[in-house]
Amino acid sequence: MVVTQWRSRRKESGALYKSFKKKRVAQIGREAAMTKVEDKPRTRTIRTRAGGKKKVLLATNIANLLDKKTNKFEQVKILSVVDSPSNRNFVRRSIMTKGTVVETEKGKAKITSKPGQDGTINAVLI
Repeated sequence: MVVTQWRSRRKESGALYKSFKKKRVAQIGREAAMTKVEDKPRTRTIRTRAGGKKKVLLATNIANLLDKKTNKFEQVKILSVVDSPSNRNFVRRSIMTKGTVVETEKGKAKITSKPGQDGTINAVLI
């Protein structure tokens, strides 16, 4: 089945809606990337609307870290996932999303980019 970004055909009671359109290309979604902390970086390129391309980050252990005091970026290694606001089970599984707090060589940092859509991990030092 195709993943769509539209409401279900069925109501909460289990009944069908009276008017229901078929799935459209504009409503196509995709499975979550579930970016993990691993030594070997893995990416996948996907086709988007109008022939564009997006890099999906599947695994990495490198982040572009911004130090607000010096206002400079630096590439650092990610050691582990500390906290995840989207799902508490992501900490155990080492899955990174936007807003996740990770432990780096320089200290704790908060991820500010979407790894499943941007293809990189940008973070700010806490």
